[in-house]
Amino acid sequence: MPDIWPALPLLVGALLAGFARGHVRAIVMLAAPILGALNVYHLDSGTHTQLAFLGQWLTPVRVDSLSLLFGYLFHLAALIGVIYALHLRDRLQQVAALAYAASAVGAVFAGDLLTLFVYWELLAITSAVLVFARRSDASLGAGIRYLVMQIGSGVLLLAGAILYARSTGSLAFDHIGIDAPGGWLIFIAFGIKCAFPMLHGWLTDAYPEATPTGTVFLSAFTTKVAVYALARGFAGTELLIGIGALMTCFPIFYAVIENDLRRVLAYSLINQLGFMVVGIGIGTELALNGAVAHAFNDVIFKGLLMMSMGAVLHVTGEMRGSELGGLYKKMPKTALLCMVGAASISAFPLFSGFVSKSMVVSAALQEGHSVVWLALLFASAGVFHHAGIKIPFFAFFAHDSKYVATAHEPPVNMLIAMAIAAVLCVGIGSFPAYLYALLPYDTGYSPYDVSHVLAQLQLLAFSALAFTWLKLAQIYPPELRSVNLDVDWLYRRLMPDTISATLARLAPLDRRLRNQGTMVVQAGLQGVARHHGRYGVLAGSWPTGSMVIWVAALLGLSLLLYYV
Repeated sequence: MPDIWPALPLLVGALLAGFARGHVRAIVMLAAPILGALNVYHLDSGTHTQLAFLGQWLTPVRVDSLSLLFGYLFHLAALIGVIYALHLRDRLQQVAALAYAASAVGAVFAGDLLTLFVYWELLAITSAVLVFARRSDASLGAGIRYLVMQIGSGVLLLAGAILYARSTGSLAFDHIGIDAPGGWLIFIAFGIKCAFPMLHGWLTDAYPEATPTGTVFLSAFTTKVAVYALARGFAGTELLIGIGALMTCFPIFYAVIENDLRRVLAYSLINQLGFMVVGIGIGTELALNGAVAHAFNDVIFKGLLMMSMGAVLHVTGEMRGSELGGLYKKMPKTALLCMVGAASISAFPLFSGFVSKSMVVSAALQEGHSVVWLALLFASAGVFHHAGIKIPFFAFFAHDSKYVATAHEPPVNMLIAMAIAAVLCVGIGSFPAYLYALLPYDTGYSPYDVSHVLAQLQLLAFSALAFTWLKLAQIYPPELRSVNLDVDWLYRRLMPDTISATLARLAPLDRRLRNQGTMVVQAGLQGVARHHGRYGVLAGSWPTGSMVIWVAALLGLSLLLYYV
């Protein structure tokens, strides 16, 4: 039984940071993830805690190889994010960030669905604060929409957990499957947080509107907790293979035409999640290893790219590719670190993305999913286009923008955080055995055989040539000031506009019904009053207009329900 619950050091750190000031707060925030990581390191796989609650045995802490991997990852991400945010004087952001990391750690060590639900909702609330913290009209709207989706995911999880517990008599969070009672509800709840197609709008809506530091934390935790939950509860579910393949492909088209570079990275995040979902759906040991290894690497290289764009936003106040360019002259360190992240996400050999993405691609080919394998190859080429080339090219090269004259390197703490992530990207890519030792299964996989390396280099070479040709031929979509329509348009514009138009058309009918109802009721009351001689009292006390219509409707509905 663990002496200290894994999430506790980060939660205590968040609480103390709320009262501390200046250097003391910085020390507290740095100490919290370090002490938390040391606590996780001393946990023994196979240990767990149990509590009796309302006739059910809960397991607030369950330690195994899968939870330990994500526990290490989230403490590492929290430490890098804290270093990146040390220059801030915003207590709200710093406290929310630590509490958010604590919620993620608690979720991956939760051994029952009720404990998972508690941390699931804490994830929603604490992460939404990082969106609101930008304190703009756009971030307010995006934060509200984000919170509605995240809380909705929690409601589905709770409903599914209740159905599952009533049927099985247990709340244990192990393999569930979509055929289990409540399984579909839990599956959709996980799918919302994992940004499944048609459920992904919250991610591309909210992440670009968060603060520069907030987006770094957001990219690390919410979706990776969902990946963990899917790996735990729905490994081998074939439906996930198709969903994941679609996730790898459709964001590419949006990312290519998107102008906001942080939104490009948000689409790229969905693309990378697709590889993980495919691996979980295949469900073999190699595929699951690839899924969780890629989740580990994605937190680091996507965090590095988000940090580099956050640095650009911090220095220039601009994120539109059409307005940026030439910044390598004044921000060479940031540009170099960004290119390390770009090489990693593009899966260049000797960089971290290569040693994990190739596992999922190999597993798909081994299990005979030829169409999915081709989709993954297409997605690999596409991510090189929009994240490997587009992000550094339009931010730091392309044409000289008006910001070149005043640009400069970001604060040193930002550079240190990016440098740590860059070293990890190269270190894991060059020495993958250290990461493979943390994975749930020992498959003996080796990424650096001749066929893997040559195939990936050819893919990258042709992708680079295609980008160059399209750019020189002026076919590649230019960076334009535009708004691209995505699924969130359905509930941000179509639904409100449809409701408004419907109400406008019904308004004349509503007025006629109100007038006719009022006249009928008043005429009836006059007849009753004349009969009883008490018209003045009745007319003065009886409701008229729309109130009468609603009361009559409710009475009619009550009678209908009674007889039905």
